[in-house]
Amino acid sequence: MNLGSLYLKINSTGIITFSELDWVTKQQFNFSRVEEALAIKLGRLLDSGDINIGCRIYC
Repeated sequence: MNLGSLYLKINSTGIITFSELDWVTKQQFNFSRVEEALAIKLGRLLDSGDINIGCRIYC
């Protein structure tokens, strides 16, 4: 998993799961500068309510 593909999935569904959020927090020390900016953007989207923490139901 990389942050770019995760961001696209989160942005399209509007949901981040607890396991994805856990992965982001555990990997934050290995992020490049661009990935750090993306992680900050994810945090801002969570704070503003544009992204919710939950689960995805696949059909």
